[in-house]
Amino acid sequence: MDVRDRVRGCLLGGAIGDALGAPVEFHSLRDIRRDHGPAGLTGYVPTWRGTSGLVTDDTQMTLFTVEGLLRAAHGNRSPDDAAGGAPGGSPDGDVLRCVREAYLRWLDTQDHHEPPPADRPHRTGRLREEGWLYSRRAPGTTCLSGLHRPFPGPSPLGEPGPVNPGSKGCGTVMRSAPFGLARRAPREAFELAAACAQITHGHPTGYLAAGAFAAIIAYLMAGEALEPAVHGALGLLAGYPSHEETTAALRAALAAAAAGPHSPERVETLGGAWVAEEALAIGVYCALAEPSVERALLLSVNHSGDSDSTGSVCGNLLGTMHGADALPEAWLTPLEGRRTIERLAAELS
Repeated sequence: MDVRDRVRGCLLGGAIGDALGAPVEFHSLRDIRRDHGPAGLTGYVPTWRGTSGLVTDDTQMTLFTVEGLLRAAHGNRSPDDAAGGAPGGSPDGDVLRCVREAYLRWLDTQDHHEPPPADRPHRTGRLREEGWLYSRRAPGTTCLSGLHRPFPGPSPLGEPGPVNPGSKGCGTVMRSAPFGLARRAPREAFELAAACAQITHGHPTGYLAAGAFAAIIAYLMAGEALEPAVHGALGLLAGYPSHEETTAALRAALAAAAAGPHSPERVETLGGAWVAEEALAIGVYCALAEPSVERALLLSVNHSGDSDSTGSVCGNLLGTMHGADALPEAWLTPLEGRRTIERLAAELS
């Protein structure tokens, strides 16, 4: 499978999982089954404005992560105005700055109804001009508050970060797949994702889980199967202080996938996914437990927790493993922002 198909699959798969889970975020499993039948969700259902296939802040922030990485690769210029080149060509300090500026452009989409005047250095970029992104989709409060604070730079990995040092919400993990697409060396992907997660979340578990997720994606990009990729990420985690919660969550996901039978009830033994390590564990478990892409995505959203984030993580994993052609066309066709997602995937490849 070529790199372009894996990158495209990762970004589209994450958006599909996000759109599947969005209507039932905050709903209990009992309520999901009451409203949608004994099998729970079996496909898209209407959400905001009565429309199905709409994404949330998970996909929005993932796309702005991609744009930040692309800007860093092109010397902080739009790819439209620069020669080609693989993301990651700039020093990591420049990448951190470009990613944070991209998140500030995402923040504009949450605070305004249309693109505000380009009166600040960060307010330039093609993505911020796309009107469909100017819609609040239950953004994480820590992401919002973190971006309103100065960011002096990341702390050494394993120590509390400078912004929201007590928060380990899943807003770190759900946006971090692109680091594994841009940095093909798993350790580099891990460390860059963890550093950029500190832009908003300073709890070591929150940002180390983001690093582990990016490393898993990098292993998958190299052709590894998912279980060895998870073991590779566990090996990296062991080298950093404060890794224990993330390590325990990933080990629990591996054990659950090996145990069977696979069910929403077993998903819920891994937590509610409101925190980073649980969202990562549930996404990994569902991608491991079900050989069918469609069934794995449905398993990842039918539970009493942060269904859009677990759907997004699972979709990123499945899309990277199997490529875009394995994603159900019935879910691709109505997917919000598909053209933008495919454009950014092509630029990142």
